[in-house]
Amino acid sequence: MELYPAIDIHGGRVVRASRTDLTRATLYHPDPFAVAEALVAGGARWVHVVDLDRAFGVGDQTPLVAALVKRLPIPVQVGGGLWRIEDVEQMRDRGVQRVLLGVRATETMTLLTALTDQFSPDSLGLALDVHAGRAWARDWPDAARFAPRELVARARAAGIAIVALTELSREGALGGADIAGAAALARDTEVGVIVSGGVSGLDDLERIRDAGLAGAIVGRALFERKLSLEDALKCCSSSSPS
Repeated sequence: MELYPAIDIHGGRVVRASRTDLTRATLYHPDPFAVAEALVAGGARWVHVVDLDRAFGVGDQTPLVAALVKRLPIPVQVGGGLWRIEDVEQMRDRGVQRVLLGVRATETMTLLTALTDQFSPDSLGLALDVHAGRAWARDWPDAARFAPRELVARARAAGIAIVALTELSREGALGGADIAGAAALARDTEVGVIVSGGVSGLDDLERIRDAGLAGAIVGRALFERKLSLEDALKCCSSSSPS
């Protein structure tokens, strides 16, 4: 299981914001580079970066993301408003190891197969937000017509084997992750599921690990010291108890 410490960027700063309201973002640190370098120094093996400006259509932090990728000696996973071929090309050209596609990329199999034909499926994942049991996307209202597993099945058919699953009601709430839902999705679709949203401490990480899930994206719990990076990494690297 892999740990993905999260750096969400808005206006050049590290914040926490819900997928639905950028105006109430909480500032965590003014310098994304300092945050990323501290994660590396603490032993992080990946960094998860979200360009909130691009995701909300209010700007573009691509130059900053590119500078982060260039500076860091570990792989970077990036999401936030990325679903077109040119989006992925831009990120890959800047050295991003894995691009998390917005759910709009699943609108047609033509687009999905074009993406996996042009880019290695290992360099792609799907960022899937879920609200009230349905898929959710700011830029594609029709996503709500679909159950999450329907869109994951499309992505899997095109060769994408990693899904970052966010249950929006749990995002940033420190109330516990939807581990049962993530495990069911992994079982039903045969994808590796990275849990995002609600991780509140070591107990959550242990349950995610023990459920056999692929990883966890953790932001607020680390910034607010509900969980230490050292303990999180140890948990993710250890085996489930027999």
